[in-house]
Amino acid sequence: MEQSQRLEALSREEVQALLEESGAFRQGHFELSSGLHSPAYVQCALLLELPERARRVGRGLARRLASLRPAAVVSPALGGVVIGHEVAEALGVPFRFTERKDGTMSLRRGFHLAPGERVVIVEDVVTTGKSTNETAEVVRAAGGNVLAVGAVVDRTGGREPFDVPFFHLIDLDLPSWTAEDCPLCRDGGRPEKPGSRTPAGTSA
Repeated sequence: MEQSQRLEALSREEVQALLEESGAFRQGHFELSSGLHSPAYVQCALLLELPERARRVGRGLARRLASLRPAAVVSPALGGVVIGHEVAEALGVPFRFTERKDGTMSLRRGFHLAPGERVVIVEDVVTTGKSTNETAEVVRAAGGNVLAVGAVVDRTGGREPFDVPFFHLIDLDLPSWTAEDCPLCRDGGRPEKPGSRTPAGTSA
């Protein structure tokens, strides 16, 4: 299949509808994988649960990244693995992922990058950008050239956590607080921890 046939225009409204119909957008009291607290949470695993929906979202994000002509997609495990693989499929390039061992992000499982290999880093949700930046450091240390970051959901609230262009399908300006400043905690609430990592790990 030609690459142009694997890419799909996906509007913000369409992404919002997919988040809602999949049950991925949740409201309550949550502790994010960054350790921050928030009254809303996006569980992209539910958005990507159906392969046909994951493929559609992956093609939409790949369309935003295609002009960069990446030679590979790299994602941090665990959250970025499904969407990263779908973006790589749409772009027709290899997919690799970083993972944490003893607190340090690294490329394992025989993955390697060629010197100067053009890489885009793909995530599901970006909040602080910490694990994404760690993955960028791994890629650069391995000799790769980080062109951009892509994500389904931008939760940075307008911050710019990256030194490369950042492409996303939807931005959600949702409040978040440290545990000490969380008004929901002050009201006696206990946060749910829905993420794939604990606060001892890192956030997207």
